[in-house]
Amino acid sequence: MKIYLVGGALRDRFLGLPVKDKDWVVVGATPEAMLAQKYVQVGRDFPVFLHPQSKQEYALARTERKSGKGYTGFIVHASPDVTLEQDLARRDLTINAMAESVDGELVDPFNGKADLDARILRHVSPAFAEDPLRVLRVARFAARFAHLGFKVAPATNALMKDITHAGELQHLVAERVWQELHKALETRSPQICLQVLRDCEALEVILPEIHKLFGVPQPAKYHPEIDTGMHTLMALQMAAVISSSTVVRFAALVHDLGKAATPRESWPAHTGHEQLGATLIDALAQRLKVPNEHRELGVMTSLYHTRCHRAGVHTAADLYTTLEATDALRRPERFELFLLACEADARGRLGLEDNPYPQANILKRAMQAAKQTDLKALIAAHKNAQELGPAIRHARINAIADVMQ
Repeated sequence: MKIYLVGGALRDRFLGLPVKDKDWVVVGATPEAMLAQKYVQVGRDFPVFLHPQSKQEYALARTERKSGKGYTGFIVHASPDVTLEQDLARRDLTINAMAESVDGELVDPFNGKADLDARILRHVSPAFAEDPLRVLRVARFAARFAHLGFKVAPATNALMKDITHAGELQHLVAERVWQELHKALETRSPQICLQVLRDCEALEVILPEIHKLFGVPQPAKYHPEIDTGMHTLMALQMAAVISSSTVVRFAALVHDLGKAATPRESWPAHTGHEQLGATLIDALAQRLKVPNEHRELGVMTSLYHTRCHRAGVHTAADLYTTLEATDALRRPERFELFLLACEADARGRLGLEDNPYPQANILKRAMQAAKQTDLKALIAAHKNAQELGPAIRHARINAIADVMQ
């Protein structure tokens, strides 16, 4: 029995990044031998065990053979005669196909260390094309390591196109698609994930709503970059700069979906794109099983981002209407996220990246003024429930007007 550290732990250590999880491969062992040493078996489809003390994962060396569609269509073979190189050969990228023995010897049959040093994301073998989930994984790795200069190898991009054209992406389970997209949203450069998917023509399959935005023009006066798809990537990039919240980043990604659904003869104007976008976001969220908090902020941002941008010219009554529409007084934490998503939209434009966004502070001041209204006094003065609502609204608008003078 020989044990090797494999995969991401080695990759991240060589890159000088924190090592979170350690995975191990065991060569020359049987499940019975692992159980005899008090390892706890957890893998259902293939033998994976938890170490009795560290609880880290130890997997028996295995090979895989394609047997059906999608990323689950594989027959797994694990036995003591499977070599370490055979196990590493089934992995996705060369930078993930390195191993290290317990005495520190590097085993690198596919030159992963050289690709790591050259900042290249390259597939291990043609078998890469057998697993469609790898298209999303490569896009996510490209986003995660973009700030270090990593690029997808041309041959790997070609294989990703082959997977797309073969119709394999349609067999991916929605939950796994969202899991990979969410991991990409957590990275420093989430927009790179979308760009890589577009480069290999997978974006049209995975996120057709985003794909349709490319080539849709916007008024140059407000959008010097003109193209709505490019603006979407810029807004997502800006969201990653100003917020670590994936909820904010998702809202920035989907805030303009409606612009691909407005009448083409009206372009570059997009009247009514806010409501059109909200409908598209709901459909996207349902298809990919996006969590409610992401869906809610995405819909809210689509509906009200243009109102937020006009806060500087709005009356006190207009500002209160925005607070009401976004339920800001009852859900101030979500309102803060909404303001960040709107700021990402405003600054995610060519040449406007460093512009201030005073609208956020205007609406925050309006919210604080409205919250300080003496509701107890209003309730005492208006016993008639039909009068109370308008009285509260009137008092809050006056309070907003006072602080805005």
